[in-house]
Amino acid sequence: MAKEKKLQPAQKQRHQPGREYKMRPRPKAVDEDQRGSQKLQDKVAIITGGDSGIGRAVAVAFAKEGASVAVVYLEEHKDARETQKLVETQGGKCLLIDGDVGDEEFCQAAVKQTVDEFGRLDIVVNNAAEQHPQDSIEKITARQLERTFRTNIFSFFFVTKAAMKHLKKGSAIINTTSVTAYRGSPQLLDYSSTKGAITTF
Repeated sequence: MAKEKKLQPAQKQRHQPGREYKMRPRPKAVDEDQRGSQKLQDKVAIITGGDSGIGRAVAVAFAKEGASVAVVYLEEHKDARETQKLVETQGGKCLLIDGDVGDEEFCQAAVKQTVDEFGRLDIVVNNAAEQHPQDSIEKITARQLERTFRTNIFSFFFVTKAAMKHLKKGSAIINTTSVTAYRGSPQLLDYSSTKGAITTF
């Protein structure tokens, strides 16, 4: 029987969402080969979970194309400031908004703050997520289950609902899912369930 592939090097952080600045080696957020062509000139995007990972890479890529971005994150201030610096290095504007996307009132306020700051909203990137591996479904508490669903799928509803009145024809809503939506994951039952929900959202 073939052994399962292990991530190298192993990455473990007790606190979720994790901190990108603690990872070694650091994930690559900037594609040096990408040259912007102003495809998003004067557009405005709100990106949940934009402080790190996929969200950070999207923020930087959008800035290269001329967009202004609002980066929404929980409390990872150091990561968020680094994302802001990367966006500004590309000539973009970056608004940082910290709070819990699992709370609908916060999501409404984040969208409003984005529009108040930039005057419009053209792109919604629902990307925020958290995961808490467990060896058994019996170890997934109701609290963990609700927390994971609030961040990973409820927030997609909350942000999109709040944004709809600002989005005009030609605007875009982008939802980040995961391969676990299709393959599942024995240690991430709640997480993979949310990703399955996202594929039909």
